[in-house]
Amino acid sequence: MPLLDWLNKSHALKISAKVPFRLLEAASRHGDVTGPNNDNWLIQGDNLEALKALLPFFAGRVKCIYIDPPYNTRSAFEHYDDNLEHSQWLSMIYPRLELLRELLAEDGSIWVSIDDNEAHYLKVVMDEVFGRGNFVTNVIWEKADSPRNSARQFSSDHDHVLIYAKNEDWVPNKLDRTDEANSIYTNPDNDERGPWLPGDPYANKPYSKGLYSIVGPSGRTFSPPPGRYWRIAESKLRELDSDGRIWWGPKGEARPSIKRYLSEVSNLVPRTLWKKDDVGSNRTSKNEMRGLFPEEASFGTPKPERLIERVLNIATNPGDLVLDSFLGSGTTAAVAHKMGRRWIGIEMGDHAQTHCLPRLEKVLAGEPGGISAAVNWSGGGGFRFFQLGQSVFMADGGINPEIRFATLAAWVWYQETRTPLVPPNGNEPTPLLGVHEGTAYYLLYNGILGDRRPQGGNVLTGPVLATLDELAPHVGPRVVYGESCRLSPARLKAHGITFKQIPYDIRAR
Repeated sequence: MPLLDWLNKSHALKISAKVPFRLLEAASRHGDVTGPNNDNWLIQGDNLEALKALLPFFAGRVKCIYIDPPYNTRSAFEHYDDNLEHSQWLSMIYPRLELLRELLAEDGSIWVSIDDNEAHYLKVVMDEVFGRGNFVTNVIWEKADSPRNSARQFSSDHDHVLIYAKNEDWVPNKLDRTDEANSIYTNPDNDERGPWLPGDPYANKPYSKGLYSIVGPSGRTFSPPPGRYWRIAESKLRELDSDGRIWWGPKGEARPSIKRYLSEVSNLVPRTLWKKDDVGSNRTSKNEMRGLFPEEASFGTPKPERLIERVLNIATNPGDLVLDSFLGSGTTAAVAHKMGRRWIGIEMGDHAQTHCLPRLEKVLAGEPGGISAAVNWSGGGGFRFFQLGQSVFMADGGINPEIRFATLAAWVWYQETRTPLVPPNGNEPTPLLGVHEGTAYYLLYNGILGDRRPQGGNVLTGPVLATLDELAPHVGPRVVYGESCRLSPARLKAHGITFKQIPYDIRAR
């Protein structure tokens, strides 16, 4: 598979691994965050560092990622710079896609809005990050509702939405049927089963029982055209005809058609052309923002709520986790909240507080705009507001002394298993982090066993080992992290223990 190359790509490939692991500091709570679907997160800070901070807690858990990154259009926007040099843009997006891939669930998908300036380069980059075989499709969104006659060459009427799955076997949800889709079904013969659509009786694939002639009600004989075959065997066709499921035309002289009843068809397979009348346009989204913030200039590039609704209807179910790391005006989080999805939104700069936070507070209060009426939204739920805090690992590789046990435990577990740590039942942490693929992982840190033991129980000694065996017994291999070890190699081997020293054996990736 050909790979895209650009200036300083080798550096871009290493960025995600070198990003410091920083804490997420809770700044405020809004609404009710106690329910299972109410603990949503709004994060202010650089999305590269924020994504890294999320890995120990959400790796492999995000069902749908939607992002609307800067388009690199050589235009100036009020809230961010959309004029990155091409190679810089590629170096910006690549490490973020790498971290997003780690956060994506095995049955998840990622959706990226982009325009023609970088769409085709982005496609090749995403082929590299997610695998070409995991490319699903390119949705075309009709963003403009009128032509731009001032354009020098062409009026740009569409954007792209590139869709990739974590795995090739990903299957999207079907969409509810629309009045337009149903309108083509009629009932010219007053069939008691209701409206129907005539289906093509012929097939191109060779079929041994599909070569026959049949006489219709008018006495006319019908045979398949050259190179084609009847879709069903003659016996089946006659059976359907006796049941009134074959249409011979109003006078009984037409070729037989198999009736497809509206009552028997399923919901709609998503299509790749999304029209403005169905999902809104740029004008729609700007009007939505004016309704929310009438005293302020509209955000430069918002997306209409119906567009995000369509994405989430296809990619998620109620209760699923949605992530947008370029939250912008907050649309993805707002729509996810109204639709009963859990969400994480990341946005840097002051407008995380001036735009995103107040917009989401309006959602909690039941604001009536966007899709609210369509989904019967009346308010409720809650979210937490976070800011990026200090780094877990210091410049010399040591662990920041302010880091608590739970934070380091989550990172150690993720480092070893590439999965998020599930907290123990109750509020009290234990030295046993969990068992993964038959191996138990322990962390001796911050006096987890009590200060009566040497160095707060952070050293693996005979008494500490006995305590571990008592508190968290495990038959099989064990990995123990601690500040030091006073057990002999022979004794470690006898107990199936691999000892790893803090901080040297913790990779600050």
